[in-house]
This record gives sequence, C-alpha cells and structure tokens, in this order.
Amino acid sequence: MPWERLVLIAAATAPVAVRRIWPLPVFAVVLAVTAVAVVRDAAWDPFLSAAFALYTVAVTVPSRHWWQRWLPGLAIALLTVAGLAGAARAGEAFWWRGSPGLLLLGFAALLGAWQLGRAARQRRAFAVRAAEQLAQRAVTEERLRIARELHDVVTHSMGLIAVKVGVANHVLHIRPQEAYDALQVIERTSRTALNDMRRMLGVLRTSEGERQSAALGPLPGALALPDLVGQAGAQLTMRGVESLPDGVALAVYRIVQEALTNVAKHAGPEARCRVAVDANGHGVRLEITDDGGDRSPLAPKPGGHGIVGMRERVALYGGTFAAGPRPEGGFAVHASLPYEENT
Repeated sequence: MPWERLVLIAAATAPVAVRRIWPLPVFAVVLAVTAVAVVRDAAWDPFLSAAFALYTVAVTVPSRHWWQRWLPGLAIALLTVAGLAGAARAGEAFWWRGSPGLLLLGFAALLGAWQLGRAARQRRAFAVRAAEQLAQRAVTEERLRIARELHDVVTHSMGLIAVKVGVANHVLHIRPQEAYDALQVIERTSRTALNDMRRMLGVLRTSEGERQSAALGPLPGALALPDLVGQAGAQLTMRGVESLPDGVALAVYRIVQEALTNVAKHAGPEARCRVAVDANGHGVRLEITDDGGDRSPLAPKPGGHGIVGMRERVALYGGTFAAGPRPEGGFAVHASLPYEENT
C-alpha cells in the first residue's frame, strides 16, 4: 500500500538527520526499518539509507568489539533473512525474486559505504598524527634554538666574570673598594649565568637530534626593541628594561618579534599594534595587542608554531603566557617573566 511505503520511507530517512550524534542507534533503526520494508515488499531503494548511516558509523565509531568490525556482514545477513522471509510470504511476486540485481546492488552499497568510511577514518587519524608530529618538531626546534642562544648568553657572562676577576686581582691591595665592587658583580653575574646554564640543560634534556650552531654575532635584547617595533610600524611603551638579565632580555625581544610577525601575517599591514614592556626589578610584563586590521572575522586566528615558541620561552623562566582574540576585535599576547635584577 502506498501509505505503508511512505511511512517506512519516513521512518528510515528521518533518523539520518541525527546520525552524527547517535551513529550506532541510528544505523540500527534504519537497518531495522529497511528489513521490515523488505519483508513487507515495500523496499524503495537498494538499502541506500542504511548504507548512508553505515558510512557515518565507519567514520566516527572506533571498532572496539568484534561485532563492530563485522557490521556490514551482519547487516547483509539480516537483510538476506528479511528477503527470504518476504519471498516466503509473497511467493513468486516478491520483488527480490524478480530483481536479484537490485539486492546485489544494495549489498554492494553497504560494503562500499563501510570501506569508504574506514578509509576516511584512517586518513583523519593519519592527519592528526602528522599534525602532532609537526607540532612536536616545532617545539624541539624552538627548544634547541633557545638553548643555542642561552649558550651565547652564558659565554658573555663568563667573559664578564673573567674581566672582573682580573680587575679585582689587580686593584685588591691598591683600591679595595673597587675590588669589592668587582666581586659583587662577579657574584651576581655568576648566579645569573648558573641559572641560565640550568635552563639550557633543561631545554637540551627535553630535546632530541642535532642542529648546526647558530651564526656568531651579538644577540638582540630589550634595548633593541625600539628599532624592531619601529620597523613594524607599531607603538612602543617601555619602562625599566635597562637592568634586565641578558637571558630575560633576549626572551623579551624574541616574544615581541614573534608577536609582531603574527600581526603582520594575520592582520595585515593596516593593523594598529601596540607593544608594552614593563619591568620592575622582579619581573617583566609584556602586552602586544592589535585591532585586527583587515583580518576577516572568519579568518584563522594565530595559533601555529609561533605561539608554541613564545610559550616555550616563557615557560623556561617559570612565567605565565596567554594569547587569544580580544572581545573588541584583534588579537592579544600577554606574557610575564620573573627574574632577579642583575645590576
């Protein structure tokens, strides 16, 4: 009867709308309705609704039990039994007897949907693993870069200690106060260098592989920020950075550099950007904000390897880091690094 077929069609197709929420229950319902339609001689297609639901199961549901891996076979067995029951009920007039190719096409649709779904799931899992490996590689490379830079900072500190030791040794009996001042500088510098060496060793212990040595040359610090920010066309507010330890000053420079790179990359040249660096002798706070520029609201937000590198640098000094979109538009980076004053 036409009304019976319409009811069965509605019962089989309506659950498909929520297949992503309840993939297995939806497939079970659709399969049961399809089997009833076969028995009642009211089948309308070669099991396409069941195949569509089975594809979603294959993509979203992990195969934890043996019966989940055999879902296509179980579905085909159930529909075959339904076809035999319908044939016994309707005799020679039953549609399956008259169109065996339609049944085979339905079975092929079920098997094809399952294979396509499992292949899509495997591709998705491979893409996730590849993204995780890429992120881990970025973290490793950034840690090695930080370690190389800290090596140069420690080398500079050792050179300063050697100079001050020579001064103290030379003026010890002539100008004791000057020798005392030199020893104080040695004490502070050696303490800072020791902390930097510990950080460098901590970075190297969590990294693998080898990289070529960084190019020789002076490393930038906080005092180089005006040139960096000026080249980016941003506004800079800076206070108390003259006495930052070399390692912290380098971290501040790199964080601002990466944040400005993200602004140029994601917000465009028309974006208005502000950089604020405030040091108080115990810690330094950084804030880099932009107004979004010509960035589309649907454009991806910064969140790649640059964010990973900034977070690694802040964590190295036991600081705090946050980055994300601003409610009024644009993007903001906040970082705070504690330190001991080295003056």
